[in-house]
Amino acid sequence: MSREPPGPGEDEAPGAAAAAAPGAAAGAAAGAAAAGEGEGRARGGGCYLALCARPVHFEKANPVNCVFFDEANKQVFAVRSGGATGVVVKGLEDRNPISFRMEDKGEVKCIKFSLGNKILAVQRTLKSVDFLNFIPDSPQLEYTQECKTKNANILGFCWTSSTEIVFITDQGIEFYQVLPEKRSLKLLKNQSINVNWYMYCPESSVILLSTTVLGNVLQPFYFKSGTMSKLSKFEIELPAAPKSSKLSLSERDIAMATIYGQLYVLYLRHHSRTSNSTGAEVVLYHLPREGSCKKTHILKLNRTGKFALNVVDNLVVVHHQDTETSVIFDIKLKGEFDGSTTIHQFVLPPRSIQPYQIPVAGPASVTSQAPVPCKLYSSSWIVFQPDIIISASEGYLWSLQVKLEPVVNLLLDKGKLMDFLLQRKECKMVILSVCSQMLSEPERGSLSVIATVFDKLNHEYKKYLEAEQSYTMVVETGLSRSNPLLKRPVRTQAVIDQSDMYTHVLSVFTEKKEAPHKFTIAVLMEYIRSLNQFQIAVQHYLYELVIKTLVQHNLFYMLHQFLQYHVLSDSKPLACLLLSLESIYPPAHQLSLDMLKRLSTANDEIVEVLLSKHQVLAALRFIRGIGGHDSISARKFLDAAKQAEDEMLFYTIFRFFEQRNQRLRGNPSFTPGEHCEEHVTFFKQVFGEQALMKPTTF
Repeated sequence: MSREPPGPGEDEAPGAAAAAAPGAAAGAAAGAAAAGEGEGRARGGGCYLALCARPVHFEKANPVNCVFFDEANKQVFAVRSGGATGVVVKGLEDRNPISFRMEDKGEVKCIKFSLGNKILAVQRTLKSVDFLNFIPDSPQLEYTQECKTKNANILGFCWTSSTEIVFITDQGIEFYQVLPEKRSLKLLKNQSINVNWYMYCPESSVILLSTTVLGNVLQPFYFKSGTMSKLSKFEIELPAAPKSSKLSLSERDIAMATIYGQLYVLYLRHHSRTSNSTGAEVVLYHLPREGSCKKTHILKLNRTGKFALNVVDNLVVVHHQDTETSVIFDIKLKGEFDGSTTIHQFVLPPRSIQPYQIPVAGPASVTSQAPVPCKLYSSSWIVFQPDIIISASEGYLWSLQVKLEPVVNLLLDKGKLMDFLLQRKECKMVILSVCSQMLSEPERGSLSVIATVFDKLNHEYKKYLEAEQSYTMVVETGLSRSNPLLKRPVRTQAVIDQSDMYTHVLSVFTEKKEAPHKFTIAVLMEYIRSLNQFQIAVQHYLYELVIKTLVQHNLFYMLHQFLQYHVLSDSKPLACLLLSLESIYPPAHQLSLDMLKRLSTANDEIVEVLLSKHQVLAALRFIRGIGGHDSISARKFLDAAKQAEDEMLFYTIFRFFEQRNQRLRGNPSFTPGEHCEEHVTFFKQVFGEQALMKPTTF
């Protein structure tokens, strides 16, 4: 693995580790032994890091086959015999490899495709870069660009777009536009500066140059659509004053990555600047587009040895080769602030990457052999930002992944766990599972812990609702036309809304009936309190869940109080639910009518709502309560009763209208204008003709 401190008396020469030279031969590290591998593995249970299930497999690095990695396209190049016997290009995203041959014009130092794979650039000498078009119907002829600066040597190059490329030399940078149809390059801009080494972050299009004798003054440049901007330079604080004026900052101790949308330069400092502190640390410098670069975070490793850095899902991952374990840091979590920087300890105890089995390649008859365990933390591993690990000796490229399920059992503080999970990409189902667990035995949490979790979820939910509301307002007022960059807010998995909580957590929790009913009601009311605190309108189905739970446990006095003091907000569905409870709790009828009046609901609308919920008797009672039962449509009620598929209900409703007919017209029969013939036929089929009411005369 890359990034190790020099031993006593050793020089820390740049390029000693392959990860230090982006795009350079990854195979160079295959044989680099990393002395002193630790015996004791603090593996423990619950590996929270894993290599991806579908890696890129390429031909191993060997004397004939050179392996290169392109950090911008995330592609591995396997170049055999300088390309004469074939070049194979594979990436994690593109499952179809690109294969071609090129003339062997000497040892390949660096090889990369432009963004979109249309133009290939190959560096074979220190003075020039060769180009080859991969555009359909374009001639397969190479063209060459020499660096403009006399006596300069090309350290490498970076594609910043599909047709723009930067040469980095030991004397500065040269920014070119490639004109594939003319098979030539046009110099857009160049800058003279002494360069020791360089680093490129493709996600942010920033190139970092190491300058000065010690190498610790870093000069960033930003590239965008044909322009090159010089950002403010900054100095990396070295652990101690260098004894001699020679290069003291190696590129293997520097990484660049985007964390939470901001660009950071990560410096692996092997010895702390403070004498009372033991162990290495990672220092984060925030590099803004405008303004000066500032040291903002320090990640304490509390150990020494050989390290490598990755960034996965906005987490800084530090691999430690001696113990064959890794730790993760989250700069969004609270740390110790000393006035200028925040000091962080690792979030979880050190764990090894999850064991990985390499499948045995070969014919089907042979592949029945057991897969071979992969040597984790191998000395031939090379890391690239943000999340790439390459084993040149085994011929694999993986992306590193964070597994959230094991974190749940390692981070016992539920508040901190939520803070951590809410920042992760694939967090929704894990968060809902944590919520379910904390409501159930044996991990039932206290109400204060449950309240904290609900508040954290609803804080995130409210942020999204506000962003959505602002966006809608801007669109509706027509202001969006003056702001073309305005984008609809993205709903991340951290937005856990009421339907998520109802479906996956609360309804399941109430159905299980494991917990004491007081605790169940307290949990439901706690969630409603949290929603109210964040001024989020509570959905009626949550109130319905509360009412049903109260009814199940005959807690009618509590239901009455909740309604009387408006703990449960008025809504039509809630009023309908109360109407349906009249048979088991008579005051519910009046409570529901009061609610409907407060809602200023039209009476016929209330009837429609009740009938749609198959509350036929409740609808009839309501209409009788307001004295409108003489004018209602018999057919509408009989239709609803029949749809309910309850014969006794149908009988009751049918008999009610027979009695009404008798009272109003002196005859129980329905008139043709009421269109109830099919219901009369159905009644006769089920109950017999003799069950029809006979006219009574006085």
